[in-house]
Amino acid sequence: RYSPDGKSIAFVSDRSGGDNVWTLATDFTDTTQVTKGNGSLNVSPEWTPDGKAIVVSRASGLFGAHKLEMYRLGQSSPLPLMPNAGATKALGAAFSPDGRYVWYAGRNGDWNYNALFPQLELFRYDREKGTTVRMTGRYGSGFRPAISPDGKWLVYGTREGAETGLRARDLQSGDEHW
Repeated sequence: RYSPDGKSIAFVSDRSGGDNVWTLATDFTDTTQVTKGNGSLNVSPEWTPDGKAIVVSRASGLFGAHKLEMYRLGQSSPLPLMPNAGATKALGAAFSPDGRYVWYAGRNGDWNYNALFPQLELFRYDREKGTTVRMTGRYGSGFRPAISPDGKWLVYGTREGAETGLRARDLQSGDEHW
């Protein structure tokens, strides 16, 4: 993921022995390891809109539930993005342009063999109020949300029958289309 100023890229690599988040300067002058350790699974890094931190979905082990953690640049200790998340698995943070809202795909618990749909639904966390609201209810689930730069549109993946596709939602009216 490119930083808001376009000068860095956040990515996941196992070059340190575990799946960790790194940053790379786009002029190739600097590579920095953001997360540490080999026992955690880090996925879906995303920059905060101000570019001062990276949020990552982090699980402690293969079957642990991912939690959203924030790493401020230059600091090695993470902060939980949603302190009261409980057993909710949270993947793929997407920020509103002002940074107030964080959209993510979530579910209670983690993977199980005979799970029924929906597997994941989209949630929106309000960083000012500390509240979370479920924002989708599709049988085919909701995953990998993305917010348009102007904050007017949400696009996310879902399933319909045997097909996977993208839905676009007008965030003002709530109307959706494929």
